[in-house]
Amino acid sequence: MKVIVLTGASEGIGREMARQLAKRHGADLGLVMAARRVQPLEELAEELRPTGARIEVIPTDVTDRDRCRNLIDETIARLGQIDILINNAGMSAHANFADTTDTDLEWYERLMVINYWSVVWLTRAALPHLLARKGMVVGISSVAGLFGVPGRTAYCGSKFAMNGLLEALRAELGPKGLRVMIAYPGTIDTDLRKHGFGPGGQPAGVSMIRDDRAMPAATCARIILDGIDKGKRDVLMTPKMAFGRWLRLIAPAILDRLAMKEVKEEFRP
Repeated sequence: MKVIVLTGASEGIGREMARQLAKRHGADLGLVMAARRVQPLEELAEELRPTGARIEVIPTDVTDRDRCRNLIDETIARLGQIDILINNAGMSAHANFADTTDTDLEWYERLMVINYWSVVWLTRAALPHLLARKGMVVGISSVAGLFGVPGRTAYCGSKFAMNGLLEALRAELGPKGLRVMIAYPGTIDTDLRKHGFGPGGQPAGVSMIRDDRAMPAATCARIILDGIDKGKRDVLMTPKMAFGRWLRLIAPAILDRLAMKEVKEEFRP
């Protein structure tokens, strides 16, 4: 049996990944689903158990270091191993840096806890178990973890930090069998941007970037899981994203202008 721990499983990309994992692996899968809200997890567990997969629900607030440790400890107690840790829990944010105040920087810190420190805590707690299985750590980053996006200073900073952590971890422990994959979703058709921090630290309520071409969450989940199955290092969602990574090296000013066009005009600096 392959045991996978998935954070942020109650909605969006995480929920779709859980569905597709259960369908792909059936009885060969032990899936531990974690998120703060219990009811959506329990409802999803009931939906997925007919696939034959062993589904475990462990409510977890990833901003709490002790709860992160408990998630890993409880997984080992119930299933005895961890093969893949998918760090999917996260929060979005959109606010122009020049419009922030010293008080606003408090939610910058909170965002770092959600998007970066939770990955540190969970990965460190799971590390001995992952090394024992020559397992994989997966980080769900963002296009904002590849390029600086206007209005996304806090979010970019948190995702760049996570990427640096995981890339260094790959270099350190790859020779010992640990595999690391980073996925870079672009604009996905979820409510993540509406629920994320907006100016002043309040929920944004609206998406501040163009989302008329948003990718369905199910498609994003499939691309990520295909990458895991193939043992990829990085997963870019679209050819446009791959082009942007290349453009950053040879014509960064052009990339800056293209990034600005992705922000809705009323929210531009």
